[in-house]
Amino acid sequence: MKFGAVPIAEAEGGVAVHSIRKGALVLKKGAVIGAKEIAALKDAGISEIVVARLEPGDVSEDVAASDIAQAVAGEGVRVERAFTGRANLFSEAPGVLVVNKTAIDALNLIDEAVTFATLPAFKPVVAGEMIATVKIIPFAVAGALRDAAVSVARAAAPLIKVAPYRIRKVGVISTVLPGLATKVIDKTMRVAAERLAPAGAMIVAERRVPHDKDALAQALEEVLREGAELVIVFGASAIADRRDVIPAAVEAIGGRVEHFGMPVDPGNLLLLAEARGRPLLGAPGCARSPKENGFDWVLMRLLAGLDVPREAITGLGVGGLLMEIVTRPQPRDEPVVPHDHHIAAVVLAAGRSTRMGGPNKLLEEIGGKPLVRIAAEQAIASKASPVIVVTGHQQERVAAALKDLPVRLVHNPDFADGLGGSVKTGIAAIPPEADGAVVCLGDMPQVDAALIDQLIAAFDPEKGALAVVPVFDGRRGNPVLWSRRFFPDLMAIEGDIGARHLIGRYSEAVVEVPVTGNGALVDVDTPEALRGVKAEIEGG
Repeated sequence: MKFGAVPIAEAEGGVAVHSIRKGALVLKKGAVIGAKEIAALKDAGISEIVVARLEPGDVSEDVAASDIAQAVAGEGVRVERAFTGRANLFSEAPGVLVVNKTAIDALNLIDEAVTFATLPAFKPVVAGEMIATVKIIPFAVAGALRDAAVSVARAAAPLIKVAPYRIRKVGVISTVLPGLATKVIDKTMRVAAERLAPAGAMIVAERRVPHDKDALAQALEEVLREGAELVIVFGASAIADRRDVIPAAVEAIGGRVEHFGMPVDPGNLLLLAEARGRPLLGAPGCARSPKENGFDWVLMRLLAGLDVPREAITGLGVGGLLMEIVTRPQPRDEPVVPHDHHIAAVVLAAGRSTRMGGPNKLLEEIGGKPLVRIAAEQAIASKASPVIVVTGHQQERVAAALKDLPVRLVHNPDFADGLGGSVKTGIAAIPPEADGAVVCLGDMPQVDAALIDQLIAAFDPEKGALAVVPVFDGRRGNPVLWSRRFFPDLMAIEGDIGARHLIGRYSEAVVEVPVTGNGALVDVDTPEALRGVKAEIEGG
């Protein structure tokens, strides 16, 4: 492939390497240059352009990507039409992703121009989920290079496939000891059913028996006779040894313990066994939680009928320290002494108010005050300190609206890219001594100091309350108080998604605070919303 700058008169048939915007001219990267484009470039006063041209024996980026993608795809994988040198691969049905890492590594070593990326091995996927992508870096590659990649893929085919779920009938046994509440087992059963549902599996037999070897052995026999293709045992007490109750009961019915323990936390105390030719799992305590943990990694592979040899489990150590460890107490040299937590406030006031149709909503007034000033004053009146306001759109006007208030202004120059940048800007400005931050929205004038103080009062890291969310009428609202432990996650946010997804990811660390009034749910995004809130506040 030829690559380089050429005079405009010689550019016809070439592919534009860079996007060009000048005056009325918009020429996108990857565009094939014809007579029309040459005329437009000349009119814009551009004398030369960087182009790529295919040479004899070359294949275009799309052809190469498509051919390689077709070669790597196996069972349950659909290849989408290639575009801009990229061919995406999708799952055709629910299942577990299986990849040949050795062959994929070999393919990626062929040449820097050819790349193949996948989701993690053995990840559960749903129908229609993107699972991999072939990307050709330049605009074309030599045909011999494409052929080499296809050859590697075919020699080890398939490099990627989706193993469909095969096990549909599951038996669940819970052992019971004094002090284990029935509601705990009931919740465990609900969580187990929800965990199995994406695989199309269901619980066909359930037993609750004393935490005793003989009682458990009898229950195992019963659920296997009732057709369970896989059995899960939730012990009232965690398995402590291969000679403990659950492994002993497995061996009592002629079963075999294949592996005990797993280098994944949470999930260490998992037992993998076999009885009557069917898999059996002794669940670790974390399996009672809906949060993903090491138990899921083994369970989903078994549901897909895949082998889980000992080396597959022992190989999970790298990456096995899961993020929900954030909910666990931190080691301390001294006893924990109750104290008032130092919480900062971050008021997000950088947005462009696009849904308002023109005006900056943060400068609209209610009761003679701009919305952003109302939000800042309530944060100041709360127990949060310091109060940090993130500016962006119309920075000077927003700052003027906050004149004389004891706030720290920090500017997000990338405010147009979305909320994520403003969150990162605010979190980066929080002083190191702060234990956490309450992130407020500048367009929620009914969030008052009392509500913010409710969140601060509920914040208790020693008891696992690391994120505090207001709830009204069963709905979660804003602001949200985040422990410092979540600051790295908040700093990793991109685009316009905000931090709401972290609530779901770290559900065990979230505490909900019921609040009166719907102020935690109401933001001012439109002229209609502004009129409604204004009437409610000023009318009162």
